[in-house]
Amino acid sequence: MRVFYSDTYEVPLPPGHRFPMEKYRLLREALLDRGILPPGSLTESAPCSREDLERVHTPRYLDAFFQGTLTDAELRRLGFPWSPALVARSCAAVSGTLDAARAALRDGIAGNLAGGTHHGFPDHGEGFCVFNDIAVAIRALQARHAIRRAVVVDLDVHQGNGTAAIFAGDDSVFTFSMHGEHNFPFRKQPSSRDVGLSDGTGDRDYLDTLALHLPEVLETAGADILFFQAGVDPLAEDALGRLSLTHAGLRERDRIVLEAARHRGLPAVLTLGGGYAKPLSATLDAHVSTYEVAMAMFR
Repeated sequence: MRVFYSDTYEVPLPPGHRFPMEKYRLLREALLDRGILPPGSLTESAPCSREDLERVHTPRYLDAFFQGTLTDAELRRLGFPWSPALVARSCAAVSGTLDAARAALRDGIAGNLAGGTHHGFPDHGEGFCVFNDIAVAIRALQARHAIRRAVVVDLDVHQGNGTAAIFAGDDSVFTFSMHGEHNFPFRKQPSSRDVGLSDGTGDRDYLDTLALHLPEVLETAGADILFFQAGVDPLAEDALGRLSLTHAGLRERDRIVLEAARHRGLPAVLTLGGGYAKPLSATLDAHVSTYEVAMAMFR
């Protein structure tokens, strides 16, 4: 299983910023220290090309982001201060998902220890998402005739509004988002299928709902590849989540998705998505568990 990372770019954030930028490096270290991934399976991502970004994002937005001329309002919507390091890391994170997709088409599964930035729209970023890495990867693969159809299984606690908007009206990409109904973003975009969950939803209701919808989603999608936005913010401990899943529940969630992909012979791409637990160790343990499930299933 090949896994890509981009945590070597140190992005400066103000003191007290709620985004846990250090989780990416800590996750890579944990996966190695716990023996879940062998060192040879990890590859550092290089920045993606502007050509690939332009398959999804507008030239005006790209120019403003690369040149550091986003307005104050745009930066507030994004949630990050601009820096050259943010540019480098954002491009490398997109490349990690595209590289993982190529590897998954060869090997059956691969992962990016970043990505899942599903609030990225063509003309703006929001909610800590600069670019939409999954959308860029899908469009790049389609342009290279590596795939015809894709399915996005987005199980972050926040609806994948950017992904939904990008692929609206495009029958070649099926977007499935199961999320907190009353959580950010408060203005949802219609996915191919949306399932909104009530605050406090726990393991049993969550897993039953996923098991009800996922088979039909995959059957309808008829996809050549599955992108799994495996955000761990449905955890009860998550500061931004408002759902009540346990670690065991999240582990079963991952097993259900990956087992469904394996059963269908559908290449699977893992992207990280959100996770904002306090202490951060709970988020790290949940992300590690996703890779434990994947390695056990596809070994």
